[in-house]
Amino acid sequence: MADEADALLRALHQAYARPLQHYVVRLTGDHALAQDVVQEAMVRAWTHPEVLTRDEGATRAWLYTVVRNLVIDDRRSARHVRERSTEHAPDTAQPDASQAVLDSWLVADALEQLTPEHRAVVVGAYYGGRSVAELAREHQVPEGTVKSRMHYALRALRLALQERGVTS
Repeated sequence: MADEADALLRALHQAYARPLQHYVVRLTGDHALAQDVVQEAMVRAWTHPEVLTRDEGATRAWLYTVVRNLVIDDRRSARHVRERSTEHAPDTAQPDASQAVLDSWLVADALEQLTPEHRAVVVGAYYGGRSVAELAREHQVPEGTVKSRMHYALRALRLALQERGVTS
């Protein structure tokens, strides 16, 4: 009996799987959903063996009704309303930049605690890429003064960052 039911189910799948899939694709435009719906319809046919013994027209009508109802149920589901699928995944993963933004805010806030002279040499050297000699000419001070300001500015910056919870 089981072998006969299996043979009938294979014949049912052979005869109707492709036309049912085309029907669902015409209804939804979604090939993946069409495969899932046809598979579910075949499972339902398997769990209702009386369908396998009906005449061909009644079996066909039952399968198309099941498929249509499955599509309607899918379209009414919360998953369909909230989820969107795409055929193509993004090419590359984008790194999360939120930590870098937070770090830059933290450093900018700590830089505000420095004196204008100290801030100018730190920003000029680290963000501007200028040498001690260039900073000395720009601020019209001796190179030793620039070095001294840099030393005390970095010390003050380290303390300001420690106060904000950044550990060394």
